[in-house]
Amino acid sequence: MRKFLWMVGLVWMSLVAGEVAAEAKISGQSVTYTAQGVTLKGYLAMDESRTGPLPGVLVVHEWWGHNEYARKRARMLAELGYAALAVDMYGDGRQAEHPDDAKGFSSALYKDFPTARARFEAAMTFLSAQPRVDGHKLAAIGYCFGGGMVLNMARQGLPLKGVASFHGSLDPVIPAQPGAIKARILVLHGDADPMIPPAKVAAFREEMSKAGADMTFIGYPGATHAFTNPEADGFAARFKLPVAYHAEADQASWKALQTFLAGLFKE
Repeated sequence: MRKFLWMVGLVWMSLVAGEVAAEAKISGQSVTYTAQGVTLKGYLAMDESRTGPLPGVLVVHEWWGHNEYARKRARMLAELGYAALAVDMYGDGRQAEHPDDAKGFSSALYKDFPTARARFEAAMTFLSAQPRVDGHKLAAIGYCFGGGMVLNMARQGLPLKGVASFHGSLDPVIPAQPGAIKARILVLHGDADPMIPPAKVAAFREEMSKAGADMTFIGYPGATHAFTNPEADGFAARFKLPVAYHAEADQASWKALQTFLAGLFKE
């Protein structure tokens, strides 16, 4: 009996050791890359305990710029088994402290979309070149400003498996042409978002339909702009912005993203 219990103990210890060894080991590091002579400061996260080439996911920040929120989402993606790069669209890691600055930074890139595309493609190239990344399996997600950006990159026909927009702008820089969109599209939208009224949603749906896009649109009742960011309530109080955190929509949209990415990279 003692021998039996001793053997059971050894087996249990081995299983525990195996579980510990298999635990995620998330690494995150600041990285730099360039586009058109401008230094871009990103953040690369991945699980060092995983083996084999990892699919890559770009994370495009809100209009505030590349900040801790974008890096947090990159680490969350790393926990799911992806190599995630939180990108820098503004250059030199610039961040806005006030909505006026954020509007200026973001508007400048929409007005000069070739520069925005060059910076996005530089991030794609950088992520693809990482030794542990499968450069043929890339996707992009974005929040607010970043959501609009990834949708516009998809409209441009960039070679991405898919893009996902969280409470992002739906306005096109250049409307999608039939057959131009190569990426699958997931839109995660707050139905109560005053910045994106139903008329804009309808126009976007029509545009995607005419373009023949593989698009999934999920609306969350009661959720407004920036519904995934726990800091949104603070922004609303400080700057009188029509934004608010919505925990239920945040959790549901993250689950939807997981299903979306798993489908993209299953082959």
